[in-house]
Amino acid sequence: SFNLHYGEEPPLTGTRGSGTVFFSGCPLKCIFCQNYPISHLGNGQVYTVEELAGIFLNLQKRGAHNINLVSPTPYLYHIVRALEIASHKGLILPVVNNTGGYEDRDVVRMLEGIVDIWLPDFKYHDAELARTVSAAPGYRELAYDAIDEMFSQVGELILDDEDIAVSGTIIRHLVLPGQTENSKQVLEIIARSSFSKSCLSLMSQYFPAFEAPNSPLSRRLTSEEYAEVKEYAVELGFEDGWFQDI
Repeated sequence: SFNLHYGEEPPLTGTRGSGTVFFSGCPLKCIFCQNYPISHLGNGQVYTVEELAGIFLNLQKRGAHNINLVSPTPYLYHIVRALEIASHKGLILPVVNNTGGYEDRDVVRMLEGIVDIWLPDFKYHDAELARTVSAAPGYRELAYDAIDEMFSQVGELILDDEDIAVSGTIIRHLVLPGQTENSKQVLEIIARSSFSKSCLSLMSQYFPAFEAPNSPLSRRLTSEEYAEVKEYAVELGFEDGWFQDI
């Protein structure tokens, strides 16, 4: 699906929305995915590369602040071709790569100069959690290396005169119920890393979607759990980014 989306971080959403393009078949396969009809079930339509370029141009015409590619990894070859076609026809918007963080560093490296804003998740420190609630063995190490490469390409978040993002790195972390230690350990990793100057988006909107009701993640996040992780983020010195209400 594709549309103007108003639920992203403020520098991406702005006043006119982020031009989100959702791709089917996310490789993470999280059991709690809120977009599971797209990510797990493969819902969607088939588009040619030329039609995809047309979607990008349509979103620009409708006023989008950026082209926001959601879970694009399985289609990167086709996306790059579509971006080339669209750029020759006047596409000038920043390109956002909105990823679950489970990426190969060499693939990220090949996107240098194409992606303007990296928007990865850093979901897990706990290897067992990554393996059981997402199909993501080795997640922590892969995500760390990938985000390190992302930050080396685009650096800290840069805004224009209207406070709209034009380049940079935003790291998302979704706090999961009963997993505050995992969240704290992820924040520690980021705080000690070469990409510690990335903006942090600490998310609270977890709910037990898809297969989560039959798992240890069968309840919503509590306000106390989120507050505990938020307080720890402040203690670690995170200053640039966003917290959410719960």
